[in-house]
Order: sequence, then C-alpha cells, then structure tokens
Amino acid sequence: MRQIFLLVLLFVVGQWFVKALRRAQTQSRPGAQPGQGAQPGQGAARNANGGTSGGTSASGKAALPEPMVRCAECGVHAPRSESVNAGERSFCSSEHARAYDARTTAQDRPAR
Repeated sequence: MRQIFLLVLLFVVGQWFVKALRRAQTQSRPGAQPGQGAQPGQGAARNANGGTSGGTSASGKAALPEPMVRCAECGVHAPRSESVNAGERSFCSSEHARAYDARTTAQDRPAR
C-alpha cells in the first residue's frame, strides 16, 4: 500500500513540476502576458525567417492547413502546392512522375 501511495505522490509532484516549467517558459517569452497559457493561435513564436509558427498568419488569424496528396509512385504525402500533377495522379517530384509514366507505358506494350 505504501508503494502505491508513493507512486501516486511522485506522479502528482511530477505533473506539478511540468506545469510550473511551462508557466515559467510562457512568462519568459517576449510578448507573453501573465496568466495566458500557450493556446493555439495566440502568442505564436517567430521562426528564423521572421514568420510565425503554429498555423497562424501575420494578421493573427488561424491559417487552414494545406491539403496533402499521396504520391502515386512512392506513397509519400506532400503538400498539394508542392506536388506534381500528371493527369489524375499526383507525385512528390517530377522524377517520380516520369518513372511512373515509364513503368505504366512499359506494362501497356504487348510482349514480343
């Protein structure tokens, strides 16, 4: 019984410690106001390029996530804006579009 009590006590103290560290980190951040936690869309940190991270735009409105498409050749998911479209298929790169086209063309040819 004593061991269970000790484990519960260690868990509670660990949770309190983690929350205290998060509070201290939020308050030490420039532009953070006391009493505000790190909520999505508020107080987004600036990245190295000067933009904001965390899915917020410069105006403070939450930006919608970009749709991802699956490469027909390798199966990797890539943002739609960075993908290469060939017909109805999407690819992660132009090399995979060419490889897919070459493979399907070779399969369509009759054997000699």
